[in-house]
Amino acid sequence: MVEQNPSLETLQDIKRMMERSSRFISLSGWSGVAAGVCALIGAWIANSKIEDYRSGSSGITLEGNGVSLINQLLIIAVSVLIAAVILAFLFTWLRTKKNRTKIWDPVARRLMWNTIFPLAVGGICIWRVLQIGAFTLVAPLCLVFYGLALLNGSRYTVGEVKYLGYGQILLGLLNLWLEGYGLYFWALGFGVLHILYGAMMWWKYER
Repeated sequence: MVEQNPSLETLQDIKRMMERSSRFISLSGWSGVAAGVCALIGAWIANSKIEDYRSGSSGITLEGNGVSLINQLLIIAVSVLIAAVILAFLFTWLRTKKNRTKIWDPVARRLMWNTIFPLAVGGICIWRVLQIGAFTLVAPLCLVFYGLALLNGSRYTVGEVKYLGYGQILLGLLNLWLEGYGLYFWALGFGVLHILYGAMMWWKYER
């Protein structure tokens, strides 16, 4: 029994080294929580803009010159994305410092490229959808393509990421048949699911 313990520890060390060489395991659970909070704040602000447009009291128009609702919603979405990316990088960087690992290595590069490609394709599709005025498709397409990006990148990071991807895709598909509720699905997917995922990741890997 005494000889088995060092052997078991050696096997565990080898397993950890293999995981580090093939998967980016420094994603912080706080990154998911921060992204979810940003999304919920953005959804709240977007909802207030939509209510102002519906009331007609603020001079907001759907499109065109002047105060455009579409432009305001795009600005909110981009601001949420930038804030979420910055916070995700910050928390992940802090975790890599704590674990004494690198934040930018070949595995991180593979993870980045495998997530960027589906997101880029989705961005082009959403751009075209905005051009033709099919605004109700924006939220479900955001969720579906983001979920596909998570699934594609899950091969190079912790396995739980793919379940977050499945959840985003499911919500996006449901939203295709429930038009007019895009903001709620967007908040549920990018907000609530991210917070639940981040809390689970923190509990499992960081606490």
